[in-house]
Amino acid sequence: MAKPPRLLIRTFARYTERTAFERPLTSGVAYAVRVLHSEREQFEKQQGWTIKRMDTLEQNPVHKDDYNPDLLEPSPIQEEYAPVIFAQDIVSHVVSLDMLSGQEDSKNVLCARKSGKGVLTAPFRLLKTNRLGVILTFAVYKRDLPLNATPTERIQATDGYLGGVFDIESLVEKLLQQLASKQTILVNVLDTTNQSYPISMYGSNASNDGLEHVSLLNFGDPFRKHEMRCRFKQKPPWPWLGITTSIGILVIALLVGHIFHATVNRLAKVEDDCHKMMELKKQAEAADVAKSQFLATVSHEIRTPMNGVLGMLHMLMDTDLDVTQLDYVRTAQASGKALVALINEVLDQAKIKSGKLELEEVQFDLRAILDDVLSLFSGKSQDKGVEVVQLAVYISDQVPQMLIGDPGRFRQIIINLMGNSIKFTEKGHILVTVHLVEEVIDSIEVETESSSENTLSGFPVADRRQSWKGFRTFSQEGSINPFSHSISLIVSVEDTGEGIPLEAQSRVFTPFMQVDPSISRTHGGTGIGLSISKCLVNLMKGEIGFVSIPKIGSTFTFTAVFTSGSSSSKKYKSQQINKMSNSVSSEFYGMRALVMDPRPVRAKVSKYQIRRLGIHVEVVSQWKQGLSSIRRGSNAINMVIIEQEVWDKYLNNSTLFFDTLEKIDYGTPPKVFLLSNSISSSGANISTGVCNMTVIPKPWRASMLAAALQRTMGVGNKGNPCNGQLPSLSLRNLLLGRKILIVDDNNVNLKVAAGALKKYGADVVSATRGIEAIELLTPPHQFDACFMDIQMPEMDGFEATRRIRDMEHNINNRIHHGELSVEAYNNVSNWHVSILAMTADVIQATHEECLRCGMDGYVSKPFEAEQLYREVSRFFQ
Repeated sequence: MAKPPRLLIRTFARYTERTAFERPLTSGVAYAVRVLHSEREQFEKQQGWTIKRMDTLEQNPVHKDDYNPDLLEPSPIQEEYAPVIFAQDIVSHVVSLDMLSGQEDSKNVLCARKSGKGVLTAPFRLLKTNRLGVILTFAVYKRDLPLNATPTERIQATDGYLGGVFDIESLVEKLLQQLASKQTILVNVLDTTNQSYPISMYGSNASNDGLEHVSLLNFGDPFRKHEMRCRFKQKPPWPWLGITTSIGILVIALLVGHIFHATVNRLAKVEDDCHKMMELKKQAEAADVAKSQFLATVSHEIRTPMNGVLGMLHMLMDTDLDVTQLDYVRTAQASGKALVALINEVLDQAKIKSGKLELEEVQFDLRAILDDVLSLFSGKSQDKGVEVVQLAVYISDQVPQMLIGDPGRFRQIIINLMGNSIKFTEKGHILVTVHLVEEVIDSIEVETESSSENTLSGFPVADRRQSWKGFRTFSQEGSINPFSHSISLIVSVEDTGEGIPLEAQSRVFTPFMQVDPSISRTHGGTGIGLSISKCLVNLMKGEIGFVSIPKIGSTFTFTAVFTSGSSSSKKYKSQQINKMSNSVSSEFYGMRALVMDPRPVRAKVSKYQIRRLGIHVEVVSQWKQGLSSIRRGSNAINMVIIEQEVWDKYLNNSTLFFDTLEKIDYGTPPKVFLLSNSISSSGANISTGVCNMTVIPKPWRASMLAAALQRTMGVGNKGNPCNGQLPSLSLRNLLLGRKILIVDDNNVNLKVAAGALKKYGADVVSATRGIEAIELLTPPHQFDACFMDIQMPEMDGFEATRRIRDMEHNINNRIHHGELSVEAYNNVSNWHVSILAMTADVIQATHEECLRCGMDGYVSKPFEAEQLYREVSRFFQ
């Protein structure tokens, strides 16, 4: 039993509201769905409430102020239920009530579905109002039934029940308002189904002598009878007045009957419309499934050959090529990766539109994520001209080290924003800052000054305060912490690029819209990245905005809500993080560093990176202040870090500074480091004649800084920095001597995967069918892992994996019970070979199916050494 989508609920409410004038005598319309007992648990879980019993309310009526549906008891266990799922606002209190647990409603519902006609209840006290009323019920069927359908056929075809509520007192008062107000005529409405014991539905029962007129009323149910009795309150009037009055009463009675009959017909029309709505809903769901299957198929058909193209190019790069050939191969590989990125963006947009995109809940290190992104874009910034484009990241100390959320999607947002900044920035800088929302609210001036004296590169920037203008988070209505352990972050990406033209700013977040839509535009791209970023930010319960000034630059800011990972490490799985990019070397704890930088923002970035290594940092804006600090000697300084701007202006030709370092009379002179914007100076030593100075290039990360300090300071690992990349040696250590089975029906993919694994020392065996994989992985065997393609003829990867797991489970049980000898199975009592899905599908449903069938991991095509390392490192240690 599926939960009705929001669209259907809104449609029902809107429909009943707009058609209320066509049934003026009804107090409200409600719809109950048929739920079998076997479906009850899933139904209640999907709805978010339990099915409530109604008979308690019938036995103990409550007043309007005392009514609380949350305090009602759950419906007792029975074969089936009829809980109300839709109701007009005026009768919304009946939602979740089980019509089959009420005495009158149960009879009504059962009779209506058997007969296929409208059925009316006996008068009873309505919930909340405690006034007399009746309910007219129709059955809603899943399909059209013939007129001669049997009761059994009707019961089996029943999908739900539509009911109209009549408040008798309000109804009669509205129809006879003028007559009743003059107190000239007394009106009684009776249920005379049982002639011996008529039920008064309206009016006083006081007897009164005089002329009385009785009219039959038809409410649409042939099994119940109703009368309206009218009489004069005082003495009979003159004959002519009596005749006129009698005619008026007759007309009113006929009018009441006609309106009731029209109301019944209208309810029947509503039933038919509801049936059509159900059919349209099924068609929409079928279309959604078809679209998802289409996306999965298209993705697989495109990514499968691309896997072969990129894999073969990667293998070709390992051969002996001249400079020109290597350039051609790298260009082709970059183009292929761009195509795969485009495919991923289009699929993400499709998943967002269909509501299929879901966020993960894993523990991750935010600082490591931004280190990796910085490493990713450092090469692209160098292509722009590293002397003028600086990249930097600053994360506030108040941001927790570990968070719980979706690191992949957060990284995707940062990459989209920084990618645009790199594309449109030719000089200046790109700065990413992360704070807690509370920090910005408590001190609105944090990192917001836009003057050129307080920016990373000295270029003016767009005031970031304008980028979050209008955020609900900063208004009185906004909630900073909607959950007890939530962490609200505010992230800004600031650049000094071309800026966005004013006429184009309104369409920045529109999918597939370019800032410059002309054919001859300077910069390429799909125009979809910002649209996806906005959707992802919304899924993270945040907001996104921007401010842009042409010829000055742009600043994009977004908020996101995560959970603190400090106290929930056991509940959530941890993301596999590259430790090299976030290493904190214990050998630096207790050391002191002096940073010389006249720019506060740039100095703050330097201080942030250095403090991550456990080093105490002192910042001075002038080199003479630095000399004073060194001379004081109250706290021994182990290293002096000089910004290139200070070196070029004041120290390049000066020996005073280095003479001072050599003449200090305590301990070892501090080591000197130069922060350079030029990557060509990486790791270089500059000799001044008196002292050697090590150059640390930008953009820098904690791992690069640690490696440079280790070499120069003579502590820890003195090797070369890895720049955040996975060393081939680590992957080789994991795979050397491992026996791995690759199953794929595509020969090109087999060659690519086998080549990648053999490159790192693995012993590879290939198979082209699922049945071959089952035979090869039947215990006992010598395989350490298996890479399994999903889409294969005869037997797909899902089915092959299920059979392998069943086979392993059976053998393990037999070994455990002594039916099989453990010696005959290589002394292994618990067989479980690691199986990783290897497919071109990137649909979330495919990933979930991989886990359900017993696979241990997931590698999407095309894959590279980094992906292989991340997956196999979980199993091979």
